[in-house]
Amino acid sequence: MLTVSGVDLCAESFGDHHHPALLLIGGAGCSMDYWEADFCDELAAAGRHVIRYDFRDTGRSVNYPPGAPTYTSRDLIDDAIGLLDALDIDAGHVVGISMGGALAQLLSLTHPSRVATLTLLSTTAIGPVDADLPGPNKALSRHFADPPPEPDWGDTAAVTDYLVDDLRAYAGQLAANTAAVRELVQGMVVRTKNIESSVKNHSMLPDAEAPSDLRMSAISAPTLVMHGTADPLLPIEHTESHGL
Repeated sequence: MLTVSGVDLCAESFGDHHHPALLLIGGAGCSMDYWEADFCDELAAAGRHVIRYDFRDTGRSVNYPPGAPTYTSRDLIDDAIGLLDALDIDAGHVVGISMGGALAQLLSLTHPSRVATLTLLSTTAIGPVDADLPGPNKALSRHFADPPPEPDWGDTAAVTDYLVDDLRAYAGQLAANTAAVRELVQGMVVRTKNIESSVKNHSMLPDAEAPSDLRMSAISAPTLVMHGTADPLLPIEHTESHGL
């Protein structure tokens, strides 16, 4: 547990702290659990000091009432910088997925000296939305239009079922290893302070959109964009929107 930006955040590191730092920034509502420990161990074995952490409202980090977060996406960016400060890291290799990709882009633009390289996974470019970019595929769109009823948030098994079903919708054409996903999700549910807040609050942040004057083309860090050709949420055309 670290005090960062005046709040308590839970973080974990892997590997030798003398090695180049690799900061992993997850997606909306995702605790550090989604950067699985075996994956982090592999990265550390390749000569990296790997850091994963719980966002506000996820895992063991500070939490807020469900549906009433009092922080902004800018605070989440400050949290990432605060983690680097707390760990005495001048600049890190930053990896962001989905919402974490947007935060990583903003981090690179607002604190360029702190980002050695940038890797963006399954995300889209910040800035004004391109109306020509395709939206989610039909199956995921139906899932959004007719979501399942909320579970009893105090029932671990019911919440686990609810979240596993939600993750299955995002798997697209991939075959989901349901047993492994269930084990991961159940562990995350158990260690999360307020799972309802974790599920709901990141989608309600008041300033999730980037200011119009911040664009990908201004990022100076060497950048790698990785994307699935059949991504159900952000089709492959979103990769081209980065304009690198």
